[in-house]
Amino acid sequence: MNDTEMKIRLYLPEDEDAVIELWHGCNLIRSWNNSKRDIERKLKVDSEPFLVGLIGGRVVATVMGGYDGHRGWIPYLAVAPNYQRGGLGW
Repeated sequence: MNDTEMKIRLYLPEDEDAVIELWHGCNLIRSWNNSKRDIERKLKVDSEPFLVGLIGGRVVATVMGGYDGHRGWIPYLAVAPNYQRGGLGW
């Protein structure tokens, strides 16, 4: 794999700062939502699906999904602005 190919893996606790920074850069953060607590709540219920995409070891994409037994949703889907429109969010 070269430095322009994205590697996808499960979120790890050490990704937290990079993930929140990415979400800020993608304008996903809202004043009424605490993204750190969103991550904590997600991990308390189920760590999957919560994936990060890395290029050159840097978090450039995330997807956090959920399922309540009836519906699925994706509250956070992000691709770093300089990688958008490159097919990473497919």
